[in-house]
This record gives sequence, structure tokens and C-alpha cells, in this order.
Amino acid sequence: MRNRTKIITSFLFLALLLTLAAVPAAAADEGYAPVPYTLYPAPENAYVGDTMPFVTEDGTLEIYYLYDTDRNGQGYHPIYKYTTRDLCGYEDMGMALDYGKMSDPDPALGTGSVMQDREGLYHLFYTGHNDTGNAGKGKECVMHATSPDRVTWTKIPEDTFFSPDGYSKDDFRDPEVFWVEAEQCYWMLIGAHDDSLGGVVARYTSTDLKNWEFCGPFYSPIKHFMLECPDLFSIGDTWYLTYSWDNVSYYAMSDSMTGPFKAPRDNVLDGNGFIFYAAKGAELGGTPYLCGWLGRAGLSVDSGMYQWAGNVLNHQLVRNEDGTLGVRAPETFAGYFTADMPFPMDAKEGEVEIDGSSITLAAEPGEQALADLGMRAPTMLLECDVTLDEGGCVGFAFGGSEADSAYTALCLDAERNLLHYEGYELTDLDYYDPEAYTRFNFSAGGTHHVTLVCENEIVILYVDNLKALSSRIGHSIDGAHIGVFSNGCSASFSNITMKVPA
Repeated sequence: MRNRTKIITSFLFLALLLTLAAVPAAAADEGYAPVPYTLYPAPENAYVGDTMPFVTEDGTLEIYYLYDTDRNGQGYHPIYKYTTRDLCGYEDMGMALDYGKMSDPDPALGTGSVMQDREGLYHLFYTGHNDTGNAGKGKECVMHATSPDRVTWTKIPEDTFFSPDGYSKDDFRDPEVFWVEAEQCYWMLIGAHDDSLGGVVARYTSTDLKNWEFCGPFYSPIKHFMLECPDLFSIGDTWYLTYSWDNVSYYAMSDSMTGPFKAPRDNVLDGNGFIFYAAKGAELGGTPYLCGWLGRAGLSVDSGMYQWAGNVLNHQLVRNEDGTLGVRAPETFAGYFTADMPFPMDAKEGEVEIDGSSITLAAEPGEQALADLGMRAPTMLLECDVTLDEGGCVGFAFGGSEADSAYTALCLDAERNLLHYEGYELTDLDYYDPEAYTRFNFSAGGTHHVTLVCENEIVILYVDNLKALSSRIGHSIDGAHIGVFSNGCSASFSNITMKVPA
């Protein structure tokens, strides 16, 4: 099935803007309506698992992914595909590759990669998983399919291979394959478990994409049980190796494609707990992106902890002066959020000063200051500059509707040097430790540029083009308001703008 959501979303928002302009705030709260997931898609009644991005010659990003449901049977995780040219709307292309029979090595499919060989044929290398153990060979193996058009794929069972001696037979997955011009051969990187080193990225080479020579560990931090979904790419003269484990996406870097690779002190670009997982690189229109997924909600809404698989989530990559990476909202979003959204600013609690598009807040220890900016639009982009006290905790508050007057807090926390959201109410921030977070260095103080992208309950916070914290905030929808707060400190939010699709 194919569907295009941009036009639908535009009509919904034209109606919303007319409503906001024509009625008082109380009535606007009642006019909230969710929108289709245009920026962060997911299949109907199903979820996006590990992504396998591929960029075509005509500049289309194809995102192959593991299709997950709450109704998985003996066979599960077929590979489906989305396409996009701008990350602002996706076309659902349906299933690309189905799982096999219980007698095959692949009644369940795992992550892999799509590539084109030098003769123009397309290849999909993927993981076969069978809990019966494949007659002692192991539960997991690398498998191969080919296609002339990336629509119809043919499996090649005779190309299947299992882990080498000294490696776990049950943890051998996620092949990433690409051509290496300098060595005139293909490389395959695989997530594996070495009996001595623990989790490693293993390397194979081939000249024909059928016969593979094992070359040993390519990267072994001796830290994790597995290094899932490895990928290798360069930006400028720096090479980056991405991998995932412990519900977190990580990266390491090197001056050379062959390494050695070293993880920077902070090698996490988004949050923990399946907030952003299985990240792989893709370059679209000369711009590098990191493609992964935001997990679906856990056992309770707004807990900040998520389950495996959810919605597509793509960050634009930024290479810092020292070679480390940062992330920002995709620049293409500027062509999507084009209409200014007027918003009220109302002092709700504590010492609040409003001046044009700026708000200054001050609160004594143990108290909060809060300004309300009206109902949060179903999809919107907010930008502002935030200045906070050293050791202060400030951020965005969601709530204040007639149905629920309480506000929960998305925090820029300089006391702990974290960005975090766990559904804590403003009044509870001093009593609970953060659980869903990413580290951020506020020690230098000063002013930070913040971008907030919202689509239904998905709320993505970007700070200084360095870090993201992605969240599902159920407390931000269904007529909830958005506000800014300070907790026991002073802060200013200046140059506030809000935009929605025109």
C-alpha cells in the first residue's frame, strides 16, 4: 500500500490555523486533532524496527526496516520499505522481503544492508534467525538476496554462512556491505560476540559477493556483549563507526578507514532506553544523516522508557571542529514548517517577565516559575535561545489544559549536565533522579540554541546542534499547553518562534 501524507497534513493545519485565529483560547483547546505521522512514520497497527538506509542514484532515500507487530507468530520481522526525498513525507512501499519457513534459516529476519554492485545488480544482505539452532550451526547466520530493480528480490540460500570458530553461534548478525576502492574488494561488517573479547564488529572481504574471507575483529571495545547494526562512513577526513547495544546507539571515530577506532568521551548523540536505536548513516543530497527509530511507549505512558521498535527517526549529522559528531533537526524541515503560528504568553507561576518574544523567569530554591504559551499544535517547530544559571534546571512544560492542569517537565538540567524527560511534574523534579536522558555539558554556561520538533506525542529536543533527546510525551497532546519553566533558578527564553506547516 502506498500513501502520501503531506497534502492531508496541510489541509488539517490550514483548518487549525483558521480556528486558532477565530476563537478564544479556551475554545482552541477543544480543537486539537492529531495528524498523520509525516516526519516520523510508522506502518498502521505495526512498528518500525532496525532501519537499513539506501540512497538511490536519483536522490531518493529508501529506508528498509524490520516490520514488527504485537502479533508476531513463528515467522516474523519481514523487511518493508519507505521512500523519501526530503524527510518531510514518506511513501509506504510495502514488503520488500518476506521471512522463510520454519525449516529455513530465516523464519525470522534480522538487520542487514542494501547495496549495488559494480555491474548494477542490487544486493540485500540480512540476518537469518531460527531458534531451533539450524541443526547445531547456530541460531543466526548471514543471508543474501539480489534484485535487478529493488522491487523483486530473490533469495540465494547457497550463499548463507554462519559464525567462525571462537565466536557465538547465536549472536552473529547485521551485515553491512560496501565496496572499498582502495582494496578493490567488498567489505562486510558484522555484529558478533568473540569468546575472548566480547562484543566486536567482525570484518569479512570478498571479490564476488558470494565467497567471504574472515579477517577477524575490526573493532573491539571490550565493553559490550554485542555491537549490533554496525555501519562505517566518512564525513570530511574523519571515519565514523556506528553500533548499538544496551538500548543505546554509539559511535567511534578514526582518521583512517582501517582504524584504529576510538570512542570519544561522550559517544552518544540521543538518549538511552530505546530512545534512538540501531542508527546507521546515509548521505542525501550531500547532507549526512543518522537513520534509526524511536521506540514505542513502555508499560506506562510518559515513563521515558520504551520498547523495541516504533517510528522512523532521522537526525541530521554535524561534524564538529574536533571531529566529534553532533545532531540537529534536518534542514529540510524549514521547507515544511513555513507558517508562523501566533502564540499567547501568560505568566502562570512565580516571577515572570514578558517582553516581546522573550520571557525571563526567576524562582527560589524549591519553587518554580512558569509561563504558558498556549495550546501545543499537533505538529510544530519551536526555536529559541535559552540562558540559565550555572547549576540550574529549566525547560519546557506540557499540560495546563482544562482536562489536566498539571505540567510535566522536559529538562535542560545544568545541575546534572543532562537533558531528560520522564513525565515528572514540575513540583516533583527535586525528588526523583532522571531515568530517560542523554548527557549534555552545561559547565561552560552561557546561552544555548534550542529547537523543538513535535508531531503528535513525539517531541524531539535539539540543543546547540550537538545533542538530541527524543521523547514520546503523551502529556503534550489532546489540548495540552506548552510552556517554559525554571526550577529554583533564573532563566531566559528569548527569540521564541513557533512554526507549523502552511
